[in-house]
Amino acid sequence: MLNVVVLMGRLTSDPEIRHTPNDVAVTSFSIAVERSYKSGDERQTDFIDIVAWRSTAEFICKYFRKGQMIAIHGSIQTGTYKDKEGNTRKTFEVLADTAHFADSKKKDDEQKETKKEKTIPKKVSNDTEPMEESSHGRW
Repeated sequence: MLNVVVLMGRLTSDPEIRHTPNDVAVTSFSIAVERSYKSGDERQTDFIDIVAWRSTAEFICKYFRKGQMIAIHGSIQTGTYKDKEGNTRKTFEVLADTAHFADSKKKDDEQKETKKEKTIPKKVSNDTEPMEESSHGRW
């Protein structure tokens, strides 16, 4: 039997790492995937839940952020649970085996530059005196 999924979409939030009681890394997140066809003038979007384990989870949490394009290769896993009213509900999520960068290098550099601009404090005075050096170097 064959159960293979390949998706490319944008992360809907920053992925966060968690650990099981046995210290196994895991992350759950969703990606927004545009459908290949339009409904009227709009393109429809599916929001797909993804789960990744161990080194794949660590890789995703270290290198990916909200809005970034990601390519996922994995499989679908299903489950069931009972809701508060006792009804059986079915779930499905994609179990990510691998994740790949899908943004262009230029776009990734632009995102880093924008993030850098937000974190660099602006100069507040026109002082031109040199800064004192400490025993740990200039900064």
